[in-house]
Amino acid sequence: MKAAMYYGREDIRIDEVPEPTAPGSGDVLVEVSRASICGTDVTEYLSGPVQIPLNRRHVASGHQGPLVLGHEFAGRVVAVGSSVEEIRPGLRVGLGAGVWCGVCEWCRIGRTNLCASYYTLGLQAHGGLAERVVAPARMCRPVPDELSDDHACLSQPLAVALHAVRRAHGEPGRSAIVIGVGGIGSFILAAAHAAGLGPLLVVDVSKRRLETATRIAPIQTINASDQDAKSAVLDLTDGDGAWLVIEASGSSSGLTLATRVVRRGGRILIVGMQETPQPLDLRDLALREVDMVTTVAHVCDTDLSQSLTILARSELGKLVVDRVIDLDDLVPLGIRPMVEKQTHGKVVVRTRQLEET
Repeated sequence: MKAAMYYGREDIRIDEVPEPTAPGSGDVLVEVSRASICGTDVTEYLSGPVQIPLNRRHVASGHQGPLVLGHEFAGRVVAVGSSVEEIRPGLRVGLGAGVWCGVCEWCRIGRTNLCASYYTLGLQAHGGLAERVVAPARMCRPVPDELSDDHACLSQPLAVALHAVRRAHGEPGRSAIVIGVGGIGSFILAAAHAAGLGPLLVVDVSKRRLETATRIAPIQTINASDQDAKSAVLDLTDGDGAWLVIEASGSSSGLTLATRVVRRGGRILIVGMQETPQPLDLRDLALREVDMVTTVAHVCDTDLSQSLTILARSELGKLVVDRVIDLDDLVPLGIRPMVEKQTHGKVVVRTRQLEET
């Protein structure tokens, strides 16, 4: 079968690789229909290996060496393991990608994304940028009939956004700002809107991303490329700043802005990953009693079904997808344009053509 294999920095190849082994007792074999590219994949291409265990065996997954990329994907189940009951062949499913043990302390209290043995398909084990993949059945959720394959693969990143907004404990009717509405930021905005947060402000440096954001939710926009973002936020919040500031850009300037526009007693949620350690004025944050919250991944049982429902009942998929490409074109039409900032939304990869339902 065809698969996108990661061999190292700037070395992703579309190879013919062996078919996956038969699914284990609790697993399913999925014929992948679509996968989408994450900023994490781009980071691995440019600067990796960062999370991929190319040269050292991963303690949880046991994988070492070249790896099939792809942790945002959906498809159709073609075979199931002996103990799988709720998932049947023929069912279209969205997958969560993160694998958890179910027995450690974190799993027992429902924080499966912090599992002591956590690993992710497409980062520490073979993933879904391939024609077929074996995955645990418990990370699969049915895709609603009205949801297209092109958009079903977005269920994983939207689930990440839903988890992040839950972590923020934002209150409906209180002001919230999203800094950066690129790949994950657009989903964060959708999740914040679904949670009833508002009024909502969005800060970005791209006019096109800001225009897309206005179609996702009722917002006020601030273009940081041609105006002073701090002053604009304070003007729009009566000089007090926002109750919740969600930093989704991963930029040092975004983090600095977040600390300057959060109001006394407010909260900052860190979503974007900083490439290098950043200084923070903890004295200032302490004197203003500002909470700082972090987030990672999602919890399948809580977030994935809701994600699929939102995608099925809204136009979000159409709004955030920039292009749909073939697997053979992954690097030239997907990865490289993302590196060069020539995309304005999610890039979806057609791993194989399945009949839409």
